[in-house]
Amino acid sequence: MIHIESYVLTQAYQTNTYVLWDNDSREAILVDPSVPSGDLLDTINANGWKVTLIVNTHGHGDHIGGNKYFSEALKCPVAIHSLDAGMLKDNRMNFSKLMGMSLSLNGADIVWEGGEELKLGKHSVIVLHTPGHTKGGICLWVDKYLISGDTLFEQSIGRTDLPGGSIAMLIKSIKEKLFCLDDDTIVFPGHGPATSIGMEKANNPYVR
Repeated sequence: MIHIESYVLTQAYQTNTYVLWDNDSREAILVDPSVPSGDLLDTINANGWKVTLIVNTHGHGDHIGGNKYFSEALKCPVAIHSLDAGMLKDNRMNFSKLMGMSLSLNGADIVWEGGEELKLGKHSVIVLHTPGHTKGGICLWVDKYLISGDTLFEQSIGRTDLPGGSIAMLIKSIKEKLFCLDDDTIVFPGHGPATSIGMEKANNPYVR
């Protein structure tokens, strides 16, 4: 059985960091570690979660700030879409300098194009390329769960006024990649509370 645990590591940006883990194997994926956190590292170790991969849903500074810390502590690679890979090492592109949290990070170990299938225990995690918030934005879909990054929020969508953003592309991504999922799929966004595909199809004012 797949489980998702949510952590907010920085109050300033309220970014959701997720641990996606398999109950049987204890294998886990760490998604969007916003900043270094000894408390989260202790929680991972205490639960016996075997983190095999760190995934960035996109390359903005509030989603990648903990990459180096957790990658070194857990001895696992960092993955991101190829179109956002350059943002990991360029603080102008990832906006961390403007956020007052200028970063010194390594580049990606793994780059994706979308459509990849990851194994988490016996489960398959699908990488969905959902450009619009950034060119390389992705979501992770497994069973009835969707980690949506800054693509889809509860009754909202990711901003598109930053470089690489496109409102037309974001709406297209949501309608063609996400709204085809079952209505009872639970959505875990990059910011804010969880929602569902059915709820957003019926109520999201941007994409109804």
